[in-house]
Amino acid sequence: MFENLDPVLLARVQFAFTISFHIIFPAFTIGLASWLVVLEWRWLRTGNPVYAEVYRMWVKIFAVTFGMGVVSGVVMSFQFGTNWSVFSDKVGNVLGPLLGYEVLTAFFLEASFLGVMLFGWNRVSPKMHFASTFIVASGTLVSAFWILSADSWMQTPVGFRVAEDGLYYPTSWLQVIFNPSFAYRFVHMITAAYLTTAFVVGGIGAFYLWRGFYVKHARVMFGMAMIMAIFVAPVQLLLGDLHGLNTLEHQPAKVSAMEGLWETERGAPLLLFGWPDQEEETTRFALEIPKLSSLILTHDLEGEVKGLKEWPADERPPVAWVFWSFRIMVGVGMLMILTGVVAVLLYFRKRLFDTKWFQFLCMAMTPAGFVAVLAGWFVTEIGRQPYIVYGVMRTEEAVSPVLAQPIALSLAAFVVTYGFVFGAGSYYILRLIGKGPDTEEEPYGAHGVKEPPLVTRLVSKEGDVDV
Repeated sequence: MFENLDPVLLARVQFAFTISFHIIFPAFTIGLASWLVVLEWRWLRTGNPVYAEVYRMWVKIFAVTFGMGVVSGVVMSFQFGTNWSVFSDKVGNVLGPLLGYEVLTAFFLEASFLGVMLFGWNRVSPKMHFASTFIVASGTLVSAFWILSADSWMQTPVGFRVAEDGLYYPTSWLQVIFNPSFAYRFVHMITAAYLTTAFVVGGIGAFYLWRGFYVKHARVMFGMAMIMAIFVAPVQLLLGDLHGLNTLEHQPAKVSAMEGLWETERGAPLLLFGWPDQEEETTRFALEIPKLSSLILTHDLEGEVKGLKEWPADERPPVAWVFWSFRIMVGVGMLMILTGVVAVLLYFRKRLFDTKWFQFLCMAMTPAGFVAVLAGWFVTEIGRQPYIVYGVMRTEEAVSPVLAQPIALSLAAFVVTYGFVFGAGSYYILRLIGKGPDTEEEPYGAHGVKEPPLVTRLVSKEGDVDV
């Protein structure tokens, strides 16, 4: 049954499965922790209890998500020993300390103050509780710093040497940590995390507004989320462009796959859609805009863009995966920007909080950040192939000497276990969202028995919550 299965492919699929589950949790908790800091700061500044009630609701969701992120991260680390032992052996001197520092700095920092953050309300002073929230949020950023430094080094490896025994040794830790793509990748990922959280919070706030639940709290959630969509989503587009130019410099084959270009040409078109055919070395059914790819990548209408034929066939990444993942990421990003534009127009028309169709749109956009993050990671990691350390170590050279059968069986076990564990966690999060903030306000709406009083109905238009 397993004789014809490729153990390298199975090991890659297993790691892709576990990292795809894992990345959605840090992408959410990084942004959520920072938002909780803002909420608590606003409560301390204004004394408005709505901010505290929204905080206490979302900190429970943060706790569940944080726990699932820790569990999925531990599973991933085991795979370095089970499926990628050769990789761990060769690059352990470089990557091991980076991952170790992540534990010693970020994880210990988060673990030390997470208890105060979750259970210290009314047990410590408000300022001490705020400090704990701030420290936990800082810990999530520190964790992202080390993890993205390690991943960026695998994309743009510098500051090391390969010894006669085949092991990699660092020659400059500053070059290893602050490798050429790290700054772009770090800022781009953190901004993506903030947008992911913003659209989740905005979607839940839109749901409450749509149903007439917890209107004051919903205005805080929805208003603050739209601020992020208005200002941060366009910034992410600029950061993505800078990151793309950096990738063009250091990983041009990946960019060619993203663009679906096979021939090197000046005035290269931008392919909006198409079907890359790797065997025939062409992109079928291409819908293109003339010269736009050259303008974006070289800032010159007649700039030269390399095609995939510049590299041997075994040096090219899986083009279709990279091509379509990139378009999904960009498409979702453009929808985020469009959401921000509409929010501005509705704000000036004084209809931001009571436009039903826009609330429905924001509810539909709730998972948008997760989709964009996953698509971006597919572009990054699949586009690096056939290398695990770009230009230095090929993926097939890094896999453990393990047969296909145990990898396939463990992959099946992961699918079942993850489905149960994370399904239960997601169900509990939905229950917390359904319960809403702990408040004396009646949760009026379609599921309520009585119609809200006039003052409650008008608060969506005349609300007094400062957002």
